[in-house]
Amino acid sequence: MTKPRLVVASIAAGVLALSAFAQAEVIQRGHIRVSFEGKLTPHVLPRHGTAPIRVAVGAKIDPTDSGSPPQLRRISISINRNGRFEPNGLPVCRLNQIQPSTTEGALEACRGSLVGQGQFSAKVLLSEQAPFPSDGRIYAFNGRVGGRPAILAHVYGSKPIPTSTTLPFVITRSKGTFGTVLRASLPRVTGKWGYVTGLTMTLGRSFVYRGRRHSYLSAGCPAPAGFPGAVFPLVRASFSFDKRTLSKTLVRSCQARG
Repeated sequence: MTKPRLVVASIAAGVLALSAFAQAEVIQRGHIRVSFEGKLTPHVLPRHGTAPIRVAVGAKIDPTDSGSPPQLRRISISINRNGRFEPNGLPVCRLNQIQPSTTEGALEACRGSLVGQGQFSAKVLLSEQAPFPSDGRIYAFNGRVGGRPAILAHVYGSKPIPTSTTLPFVITRSKGTFGTVLRASLPRVTGKWGYVTGLTMTLGRSFVYRGRRHSYLSAGCPAPAGFPGAVFPLVRASFSFDKRTLSKTLVRSCQARG
């Protein structure tokens, strides 16, 4: 079976929370504003070959007026082609193992498939009350959906009632600058209790398979010979709402070793 590859390249140090990101790109259209950031760590990577990396992405959604933003329906993340995604050797988590489930239940069922974690935030809507903030943890597991590799992002929140949701980010290959695309659709049921205001997730995992150490994500710095580093389009993100889609490309840099 052909090993799936994820295109990634290196930039400055990755972090878990969106608040720790610097130089976030802002996308604005109508009364929707999305602040988006993506980083990899480490900043210095080999000029030839690849090394283990961690990828951090985050988005914050705000209205530009006093109203509520429309419902986020789909997320698409297209990643630069310089790098590798290697899930072979990791256990595969099945959707029915973690949905529905608490965070503890999901970890108990699929801890061996864990490839990342993060946070989500939302505003909860209750009758005759102002929206109030709610947040929770995201745990990402190596999985498959419809025969394709996927990242299963398990989201669990306790307000207004305990709620479990799993977002399957299906991974597909693409041609051109961005060689791998991760796509997820949010269930429409989320609109009944509120709206998403932010998501962050960091991916990265080292593991042993057939006596050798592997990395879930690895990359090199695509700097030409004689140049100390490179500037390149790291990721293109699209956020689709009920009637419009906002997209942005992040351009970043890396330092080459060797």
